[in-house]
Amino acid sequence: MTTTADLPVVVIGAGPAGLAAAAHLVGRGINPLVLETGPAAAAAVRDWSHVRLFSTWGEVTDPAAEKLLAPTGWTRPDPATYPTGGDWAEQYLQPLADVLGECVRLSATVTGVSRTGRDRIVDADRESQPFVIHFTTADGSEERVFARAVIDASGTWTTPSPAGASGLPALGEKTATDRITYRVPDLKDPAVRARYAGKRTAVIGSGASAFTALATLADLAKDEPGTHAVWILRRGISGSTFGGGTADQLPARGALGLAAKAAVDNGHADAVTGFRTEAIERTDDGRLILTGEDGRRLDPVDEAIVLTGFRPDLSFLSEIRLGLDERLQAPTDLAPLIDPNQHSCGTVYPHGHRELSHPEPGIYLVGMKSYGRAPTFLAMTGYEQVRSVTAAIAGDAESADRVELTLPETGVCGGAGLFDDPATDQADARGCCTTPAPALVQIGIATPLPIAATADEEPSSGGCCGA
Repeated sequence: MTTTADLPVVVIGAGPAGLAAAAHLVGRGINPLVLETGPAAAAAVRDWSHVRLFSTWGEVTDPAAEKLLAPTGWTRPDPATYPTGGDWAEQYLQPLADVLGECVRLSATVTGVSRTGRDRIVDADRESQPFVIHFTTADGSEERVFARAVIDASGTWTTPSPAGASGLPALGEKTATDRITYRVPDLKDPAVRARYAGKRTAVIGSGASAFTALATLADLAKDEPGTHAVWILRRGISGSTFGGGTADQLPARGALGLAAKAAVDNGHADAVTGFRTEAIERTDDGRLILTGEDGRRLDPVDEAIVLTGFRPDLSFLSEIRLGLDERLQAPTDLAPLIDPNQHSCGTVYPHGHRELSHPEPGIYLVGMKSYGRAPTFLAMTGYEQVRSVTAAIAGDAESADRVELTLPETGVCGGAGLFDDPATDQADARGCCTTPAPALVQIGIATPLPIAATADEEPSSGGCCGA
């Protein structure tokens, strides 16, 4: 007779956190079943294969995964170098998925998670029932599998936030999608390059992804006359707008912010501050006019790159009793540690199964998805999360409660709440993200640095004063 303890642990998503979770489960003698919606492991990472991480190889591989890979002859890349998303996928994540073999099912899209025979309102005998997971396969057929526990590492890549400052798509945004992208474009691709070369492009957002877009468009402008970016920020410019700079303990991240600053300083981009997009209109020739909540209308642009962050897809968890913060959509106990309304420059305290738990025992949101709408997630954080969560599932409370991670100083600070208030006193130095009056500005003298690219796990649009 099969008991709940004999069932696998289902991991949703074969990205960095999901595959690491599977490796930890294997290391503890627990069978994982990884359900990945894409046709290959690390499908989301492959979507930004052209982007270079600002963390080194030594910070984006998991110890349990390395142990699983070692017998295959896998060689760890130079820990001091910076991989691209493509490097990460091909040299680490794909080999890890290969080792896990039949534990990873591709083209399996989870459509629902529940307790067997219990919808979310039923209390009776609930916790003794296994989880049931429904998913669709590549040919559209439906299947289900039962699990002793569920680790949701599906990320947020498929649900980017819109241009509209209210959190809803701006009026006209949906009908302008042919000229809008929600990803950092790969300007090494000839077709993509032609789309932006010699064009005027709006970049909406103020985190690492926006920095990357600005820096790459500035490089394009050096070779393609007429290429120009309009950087749209919902807040103002302050000393910390460009991140931690040389104070950032992730040096490539600091360099990235300064590269974006150089793009503005060198005239390849203008910054429009205090602008909250309300509508996107078409001109007769198909270009886009952005209108702000204050009535300002910007000059037409040919393209728009919207990099305003991501949000979790919770639709397939509707029958599960989740405990989520009402603002961030992150686990209730985790939210205060990562909430940009509350924390500022410094580290995010390493956390594990207790902060990630929910009223429904046995289900955990990990990786980018655990942060809800909060920015600045690091792969190292995800690896510590899954180490703790898998220990808890295995019944090893001592290991689950132990902290085995020291994060670097972020060098950036949070940016919603009071930081988002146009009325904030410009002279108030207590916050790190002050807000000058809306203006079209050029920033002061910069020291250009090489372009490093965006966040690990998936590019983040967060950071200091993230849009």
